[in-house]
Amino acid sequence: MALHGSAVESADRYDRTRALNAFRFGDRAFYWTTRISAMLVLMLLGGIIISLVVGSWPAIVEYGSGFLTTQRWAPSAEPPVLGALSPVYGTVLTSVIAMMIAVPVGIGIAVFLTELCPLWARRPIGMAIELLAGIPSIIYGMWGFFILGPILANTVQPFFIDLFEGVPVLGAIFGGPPSYLSLFNASLILGIMVLPFITAISRDVFATVPPVLKEAAYGVGCTTWEVVWHVVLPYTRVGVIGGAMLALGRALGETMAVTFIIGNSFRISPSIFAPGTTISAAIASEFAESDGLHQSSLMLLGLLLFVLTFFVLAAARLLLLRLEKKAGK
Repeated sequence: MALHGSAVESADRYDRTRALNAFRFGDRAFYWTTRISAMLVLMLLGGIIISLVVGSWPAIVEYGSGFLTTQRWAPSAEPPVLGALSPVYGTVLTSVIAMMIAVPVGIGIAVFLTELCPLWARRPIGMAIELLAGIPSIIYGMWGFFILGPILANTVQPFFIDLFEGVPVLGAIFGGPPSYLSLFNASLILGIMVLPFITAISRDVFATVPPVLKEAAYGVGCTTWEVVWHVVLPYTRVGVIGGAMLALGRALGETMAVTFIIGNSFRISPSIFAPGTTISAAIASEFAESDGLHQSSLMLLGLLLFVLTFFVLAAARLLLLRLEKKAGK
C-alpha cells in the first residue's frame, strides 16, 4: 500500500509539473508573440520612413529648404522647378475647413442621438451615420464631381460671392468666379467623409456620462443645452478631442475623393472657390508618369505629409495628456 501511495503521489507531482511547464510555455509564447508583433510594427514604420527618405534624397539635395517656400511646380522645365508650398497650403486649408464643418455637425448629431432622439429612431439614424464611413472614397469623389460640384457652382458659390463682394478680406476669401472644382468643394467632401468618425466616437463617449450627473443637473433646473455644455462635454472632452484628431488625420491623407474635385492646380489663391491641390492629390495624379527628380520630389511630398500627420497626432496626444493631468488635479 505504501508503494502504491508513493506511486500515486509521484504521478500527481509529475502531472502538476507538466501542467506548470505547459502554463510557462504558454506565457512565454504569448509574451514573445506580442513583443515580436510590437517590434514588427516599429520595423514597418521605420522601413516606411527610410524608404521615403531614400526616395526623396535627390530632391532634398537639389532644392533644400527652398522646396517648402517655392510655389511653382514645373517638372517639364529645364531644369525642373518643383516646390511644395501650394500642395502644403491646399492640404492644410482643406483639412481645416473640413474640420470646421464636420466637428460642430458631428457633435450636434451625437448630442441629438444621446439626449434628444426618440429611442425607436436612435438605432436607424446611428446605423445610417456609420454607413457613411463604409462608402469608398472614390464614390465620394464621383458624387462630388457630378452632383455636388455643379450644385455648389450654380447656387452656393454665387450667393457668397455676391454677399461678400467689396468686403475687405472676406471679399478675397469668397471671391469668384464660381467653379465646379475648388478648394471649398474638396473641403466639403472631406467634411462629409470624416463626419461618421466624429459622430460615432462622440456618441460613444457621451454614453459613458453617468446618468446621475445629468439627473442632478436637470434636478436643479438646468435645460438640455446647459446639461450638454456644463456636464456632458466637460466630462467627455478628452474622447471628443481624440475623435476629432482621428478625423483630422483622415482628412490630411485623403486622396481619391479630393483628386476628383479639387482641380489639381499648383497655384495659391486667397479664394476658397479657386482650384488648388493637396499633397496626396498631387502624388496620385502625377506619380505614375514621373521619373528622376520629378519622382523624387513627389516622394518628398509624401515624406512631408508623413511628418505633418505625425506632428498633428503628436500635438493631439500632448493636448490630451495635458487635459487628463488638469482633470486629475
